[in-house]
Amino acid sequence: MTHTRIVVAPAIDFGAVRTEFALDDDYPLPAVAESEAAADRWSAARVDRTDLPLVTIDPPGSMDLDQALHLERTVHGFVLHYAIADVAAFVTPGGALDRESRRRGQTYYLPDGSVPLHPRSLSEDAASLLPGRVRPAALWRLVLDETAEPVDVTVRRALVRSVARFDYAGVQAGVDAGVVHPSIAALPEFGRLREAAARARGAIELRLPEQDVIADGNGWRLTTQPRTEVDDWNSHVSLLTGMCAAQMMLDARIGLLRTLPAAAREAVAQLRRTAVALGVPWPEGLPVGSFLAGLDVNVPATLVLMSEAPALLRGASYVAFDGELPEQPGHGAIGAPYAHVTAPLRRLADRFVTEVCLAVCAGTDVPAPVRAALPELRETMAGSDALAGKVTRACIALTEATVLAPHVGESFDATVLRATNGRRDAEVFVPDATVIAPCTGEPKEGSRIRIRLTHADPQTRTVRFAYPA
Repeated sequence: MTHTRIVVAPAIDFGAVRTEFALDDDYPLPAVAESEAAADRWSAARVDRTDLPLVTIDPPGSMDLDQALHLERTVHGFVLHYAIADVAAFVTPGGALDRESRRRGQTYYLPDGSVPLHPRSLSEDAASLLPGRVRPAALWRLVLDETAEPVDVTVRRALVRSVARFDYAGVQAGVDAGVVHPSIAALPEFGRLREAAARARGAIELRLPEQDVIADGNGWRLTTQPRTEVDDWNSHVSLLTGMCAAQMMLDARIGLLRTLPAAAREAVAQLRRTAVALGVPWPEGLPVGSFLAGLDVNVPATLVLMSEAPALLRGASYVAFDGELPEQPGHGAIGAPYAHVTAPLRRLADRFVTEVCLAVCAGTDVPAPVRAALPELRETMAGSDALAGKVTRACIALTEATVLAPHVGESFDATVLRATNGRRDAEVFVPDATVIAPCTGEPKEGSRIRIRLTHADPQTRTVRFAYPA
């Protein structure tokens, strides 16, 4: 039986996912009222930097715009201005808005809409760095040398105004055509230098097929979102700022870090054994991050290796410290200490890290409510991160099962990501359905095979294939 390329699923009700994980779309009225009445608590202390032609780069349709940037090439290197939405300006410590946002932890994204960390009147309006609007911000200024390494870092409260709003695909098209907005004309050079620096640090980047659920007419479809060079370059702006924030807090001996142990030797050894079995050369002495970065994304062996690589990145956590430095301050995937600081509209930790960095840079005491909150944030963020992962997986599983339900019995081409190797099932990637799912039988890892869909149940959100077809 020939296979059919799966495109659109019928309407899907993601309300069941919201109910299962107790996600509350409605924000408590006292917190909404507080956010709508809030005014900038530091308006008198801000420097006016509305002269900076900042721009934003976000997914199409995004309204919660946390970051705006201006990158200038200089004789000696670069100057990066990075404006981050100043959420703390609108939040009264201990108030209704503060309590509710600390309960939520972060924004949860579902295909049919988000469950926001803050009321939309704040996250998508008053605090969002929308184009043409004067907004309060924490404005980072990073002076970088010829290799795009920081030589001077400051952050202060400012008024800013974005002059243009871009998305990744649009900026990439401009780069390809040689037409880039002046505010980010230096981004390609900066990005490539930061990529080289990441490899030198031993950073590890995974490039698995990233499933996403998107609306398509009256239905939904699964897709894999290709990462553009601009995605990567823009992420290096955020990563660099987070690394600078982490170092600033370590120097001051107070803050909140996002941590990850270095890859375990056994995990690296297992990945090397898989590479040998697949016939993928891995020169002695080449760090695992450089090995993964050099793989051809268009060959099945790369999918297999990338599917095993998450074993290198286990044990992510947060660590708060005040006076005594943490034993393990590093982030193994980044190859340096790192802090979440660039997405305060969507992630709770960033508001508090921003407050610490502003105080450290100004030479003032960290505000008492911020200092008191740091120890609690570790559990709050760990819990909300775990919940966000479950919500995303549930939405994808529901869509996979709904998309495939009418096609039980049909055959598909697939790539084997993991062979059985003692597990009950193999794991396969089905490009025509953009599905990663279990498969019975004993196919060879890395092989391209023909499989048959034997089960797809939207109620249980389960899918199963069989080999041979």
